[in-house]
Amino acid sequence: MQKQRTTSQWRELDAAHHLHPFTDTASLNQQGARVMTRGEGVYLWDSEGNKIIDGMAGLWCVNVGYGRKDFAEVARRQMEELPFYNTFFKTTHPAVVELSSLLSEVTPAGFERVFYTNSGSESVDTMIRMVRRYWDVKGQPQKKTLIGRWNGYHGSTIGGASLGGMKYMHEQGDLPIPGMAHIEQPWWYKHGKDMTPEEFGLVAARWLEEKILEIGADKVAAFVGEPIQGAGGVIIPPASYWPEIERICRKYDVLIVADEVICGFGRTGEWFGHQGLGFTPDIFTAAKGLSSGYLPIGAVFIGQRVADGLIEGGDFNHGFTYSGHPVCAAVAHANVLALRDEGIVARVKDDIGPYMQKRWRETFSQFEHVDDVRGVGLIQAFTLVKNKATRELFPDFGEIGTLCRDIFFRNNLIMRACGDHIVSAPPLVISKAEVDEMLGVAARCLTEFEQTIKARGLV
Repeated sequence: MQKQRTTSQWRELDAAHHLHPFTDTASLNQQGARVMTRGEGVYLWDSEGNKIIDGMAGLWCVNVGYGRKDFAEVARRQMEELPFYNTFFKTTHPAVVELSSLLSEVTPAGFERVFYTNSGSESVDTMIRMVRRYWDVKGQPQKKTLIGRWNGYHGSTIGGASLGGMKYMHEQGDLPIPGMAHIEQPWWYKHGKDMTPEEFGLVAARWLEEKILEIGADKVAAFVGEPIQGAGGVIIPPASYWPEIERICRKYDVLIVADEVICGFGRTGEWFGHQGLGFTPDIFTAAKGLSSGYLPIGAVFIGQRVADGLIEGGDFNHGFTYSGHPVCAAVAHANVLALRDEGIVARVKDDIGPYMQKRWRETFSQFEHVDDVRGVGLIQAFTLVKNKATRELFPDFGEIGTLCRDIFFRNNLIMRACGDHIVSAPPLVISKAEVDEMLGVAARCLTEFEQTIKARGLV
């Protein structure tokens, strides 16, 4: 049992012993972390008893909402029966077999094989090794380079951070590693100029063709992208973008990889984001929604072409102690069943997703310094801008976003700032009344934000 402590005691211990991810530790410890103690549905409670609307589903992951006691019971039973065994040495176990079989039912046709990891970052690093191994087996070992996008996010391991296009991450650790290249992101609002979104989508996709030709098609292994960029600010590409990307990749025999860590398992209203964006990848990665964050588990789904190549090649010398961990697999199985059999994914597509998108646009389009109000399913965003008429962004991209986010947090609403994009991805079980409640708080926060930036002379 955990000791019951006061908020100040927890903060003191946290500051003394815990290094947080993506955090300025000295600054956090001076302020003190907010201590979350309980969750139910779309709500969290902190150690001071404040009820908080979680507009981010944790970190884009708690798709079924907090407090599923049935998942806890599944974990308990599995822990009692077989708490751990590996899948390395000619062994398997029922939990991972049943999960794999179930996943083959919800993934698109042609994705019959899955490899397990413990996180999205590990899934991306596994995918990198798979892609390069595939081309080795096919007698083209020179095809090593993977192309990502600036402002894309593919995790924080050395491989994933290199493939991702977050320059502030590259600045630490001599990244990117060799064999990684990047093209510009398909952000129409900033880069589209006088083009229609459809025209811009084709232009942005052809940046990939230019990069392939620059490197040499015989050296390019894969193009990797999130169907919708998540941590980059919910950048939704024009409808023309992904089909043209696929055409280009097929033309030059370059594999297409979809990073579905955020979009996967119902976030967009489809089981996987690529299904609604008009392309078919060769491989896709997943994590977060696979277990709704209840236990750490990730996966790489391998299309038939690549799977056949990997099998042809004999040993694939890669894996993790906890690949297909029995307890994680059992809970993920329960989660996928819930998403399917309780109609959660279907409801995002047909009911609560359209409702959120309508209300999101109604709520935020009215504000003077909010533009590019966008979203699909239950992933949405808007951008804070200095001048809507000219699409002028604020200088020092990110400072204004952080100011806005902190106002939300102070008012017990969690939404995230990605630069000056304010993004939201609540649990998929959110009700219409809870959407209205969330957006009502957000509108009051935006009013305070606009008053604040005017008072400070920032506009």
